[in-house]
Amino acid sequence: MADIHNVTEFFFLRLSSNKEVENICLVIFLFLYMAIVLGNLLMMVTVVASRSLGSPVYYFLGYLSFVEICYSSTTVPKLILDLLAEKKSTSVWGYMTQLFFMHFFGGAEIFLLTVTAYDHYVAICKPLHYTSIKNQKVCSVLVGTAWIGGFVHSFAQILLIFHLLFCGPNIIDHYFCDLLPVLKLACSDTFLIGLLIVSSGGTLSLISFVVLLASYVVILFHLRTQSAEGRCKALSTCGSHVTVVILFFGPCVFIYLRPSATLPVNKMIAVFYTVITPLLNPLIYSLRNAEVKKTMKSLWFRTMKVDEK
Repeated sequence: MADIHNVTEFFFLRLSSNKEVENICLVIFLFLYMAIVLGNLLMMVTVVASRSLGSPVYYFLGYLSFVEICYSSTTVPKLILDLLAEKKSTSVWGYMTQLFFMHFFGGAEIFLLTVTAYDHYVAICKPLHYTSIKNQKVCSVLVGTAWIGGFVHSFAQILLIFHLLFCGPNIIDHYFCDLLPVLKLACSDTFLIGLLIVSSGGTLSLISFVVLLASYVVILFHLRTQSAEGRCKALSTCGSHVTVVILFFGPCVFIYLRPSATLPVNKMIAVFYTVITPLLNPLIYSLRNAEVKKTMKSLWFRTMKVDEK
């Protein structure tokens, strides 16, 4: 890498020229990151510790919470450290590493959300065959496929920019390592690579989003024959997932399914899908799911009783 790149490190622009504003941002992001970790960790513990949440949908939900922690951990801790530091920089290898893991966990989340939609489809449209179709082995294979899919997606993205020459300038107009900002710093023509990145990331997001929407159209069509109680229960479960899908896929499609250009609004949208979405996911799944709320209350009371003894 040192023989190919004259640039050995990248510098990030400050969030603000005012140090007091950056200190406020530091407190806010630190609080949000702690809430992300604790909220998703609580969801994981709830799923693992409760026998009543043993169905495949909660199995996938536990893994989704784990991915959310990992996904936000690729960007937020570095942002917090940069707010404390005067020199906001990272090496070329550090940039590529953060880039790889961000797209790895992001890709895995896309596939996990798609797998969860398939689980809802089988549970609602083929309830009699649910246990035979979604057994433990199938669930493990689907989760493994999500991890492999995330790895392949991330590796393909890194492969596109790994051979680029960076000979200056080396100032990144962003708060974390991402693909489109670094393309602006390459010495060679990046038009084709930019299109490939957009088509790769954007197409993956768009196709997955369309598949998700199609599955829910089929589910809604099937629910016409269900009882009112069955419809309410199914819509409550699906509503949480649809909300999470929109929160995650909306910003991704906006950023990657466009001409390869970086806009100031991209940074605000990036904060949304790297910080706000992982923060909201456990709240959405817990507040909109009666079974999860009931289990959390039960675990809380059991914990309090143990403490009293």
